[in-house]
Amino acid sequence: MNLLELFKRYEDNDNAITYLESIRWPNKVICPYCNSEKIYKHHVNYGEKIRKRWQCGDCSRPFTVTVGTIFHHTHVPLNKWFWLISLMLNAKKGLSAYQAARDLGMRRPTVWSMMHRIREAMETDEAELLKGIVEMDETYVGGKPRKENRKDKKDDDEDDNLPKRGRGTKKIPVVGMVEREGKVKTVKMSALAVSGKNLMELVRKHIDIKNTTLMTDQYKGYGGMHMVLNHKTINHSFEYVNGDTHTNTIESFWAILKRGIIGQFHKVSVKYLDNYLNEFEYRYNRRKQDTRITLEETLNRMLILPIKYRI
Repeated sequence: MNLLELFKRYEDNDNAITYLESIRWPNKVICPYCNSEKIYKHHVNYGEKIRKRWQCGDCSRPFTVTVGTIFHHTHVPLNKWFWLISLMLNAKKGLSAYQAARDLGMRRPTVWSMMHRIREAMETDEAELLKGIVEMDETYVGGKPRKENRKDKKDDDEDDNLPKRGRGTKKIPVVGMVEREGKVKTVKMSALAVSGKNLMELVRKHIDIKNTTLMTDQYKGYGGMHMVLNHKTINHSFEYVNGDTHTNTIESFWAILKRGIIGQFHKVSVKYLDNYLNEFEYRYNRRKQDTRITLEETLNRMLILPIKYRI
């Protein structure tokens, strides 16, 4: 299902409510307060509209499908939530809050808060280990450094405090592991944590070491990987591909991530970096899945998301 079909399907807010009910209660409506199945339906006048509400026969409390979820007491119509989720899922390189606010005719701060609730629902909780041919690499996130004013610099200070690239940078390291034609997993780390010991812990935690061939570059942190699993390396000083030995898949994922951060968001703080990684990882792992199925999965996750504040 494409975006146009999704927008038409949930053009009316009542359709979105009915769809959310089918996801939350696929078999039978249950009271969110006392878990009773003795439920009655009645209709309430809201100005010019008559809307459906549920009534519990045991605790006598009225409720709607949004009770107990992050949608409870939201001032934003459910169909706009659906549209925003669909836009985020469809944007391969990410969607800025400014762009989404223009598309939906809403305030940017409201859309920004909604997008971060959606990103939290996208947090990876899959216990399945990566296997087969798995590529592993690290990248550094933090935007491009500004050029410094060099007017007052002396010749002997020329190289002092200049921003460094690669593993000498002060940016935030992110380690990624990806199956060929499969899923990706990313982990934010501190600058001092990208060591052989910590990289080995990530491999043991996320990779099926008995059924995996690991592909990396020749960074010394990967030096001991051959002790626990089949390990091949590629020397990027001389070549990028040697038969089936390469890290081009994870490099392609890094390219999507960097284009999103630099081109869409421009700057990502350390505080919210995990949320952005969730989004890119979640979207990449479902890139071959129908948008409607992914939307349903995302809504299921949002229904059980802890309530931090109302929107």
